[in-house]
Amino acid sequence: MTQLEPIAIRTTRPAVFITIPLSHYCEKARWGLDRLGLPYREQAHAPLLHRLATTGKSVGGTVPVLLHGRRSLCDSTEILRYADACFGGDLLYPREAALRAVVEDLVLGFDKELGVHSRRWAYAHLLAETKLLRAVWAQGLKPLQASLLPLITPIAVRLVRSGYRVTPETARRSLDRVNAVFRGVAAVLADERPFLAGNRFSAADLTFAALASPVLFPANCGAALPRLEAVPARMRDEVLRLRETAAGRFALRLYLNERRASAPTAHVSSGTIG
Repeated sequence: MTQLEPIAIRTTRPAVFITIPLSHYCEKARWGLDRLGLPYREQAHAPLLHRLATTGKSVGGTVPVLLHGRRSLCDSTEILRYADACFGGDLLYPREAALRAVVEDLVLGFDKELGVHSRRWAYAHLLAETKLLRAVWAQGLKPLQASLLPLITPIAVRLVRSGYRVTPETARRSLDRVNAVFRGVAAVLADERPFLAGNRFSAADLTFAALASPVLFPANCGAALPRLEAVPARMRDEVLRLRETAAGRFALRLYLNERRASAPTAHVSSGTIG
């Protein structure tokens, strides 16, 4: 991946960050924005209703979307690269070409494997818990959208189930894939290195921890997650098991030590574009 040149920020207005609060891909982008201190105004939406804000801005109405000046960025990795370039680079993505390639490869692998399968596994447990799921989807919403959730939740549940192909069998396979990613991360960390690529925190570490959040329920997570005590017992037991793996402990340490290091003033409370 070609390294972006430093980007001159030509607007003093906060970026607009369009999200579904439960999304771990949104949490990945949010963590990067927070850590680098790019001011933004998060515009949180319920599933389905987010399409009203993303139409014409992202393919398929996906989130996250970051609107900054005249730029529209429609992918969590694209947002991380952009934020890194805004502050001169070498913060989340190393300048050194070989090391940057390692980071890019790890991020791509986590996006395609861990992100997809941690999400499917978590939804397999939560879709039947309609009241709990609705409460999570409601976090951060404006009153009008929150009031519409009881009406749209049954439709959203059906679309999530079909769109992510959530069945008991696919959930079992997804858990196997999550376990495989965790074993791979443990193998990389076996030499006792502090981070996945080099000796400092990078987009690879951030991406792994953020996309593992649906199976770990980490403290300090910026995504809307239910309380672990409230989820079904089988889900809770699996989360507790994964937390005790080498990769799970690594992700929790990143949330404890590196998520807290994020800039506290980067997040502006939910608002509208304009």
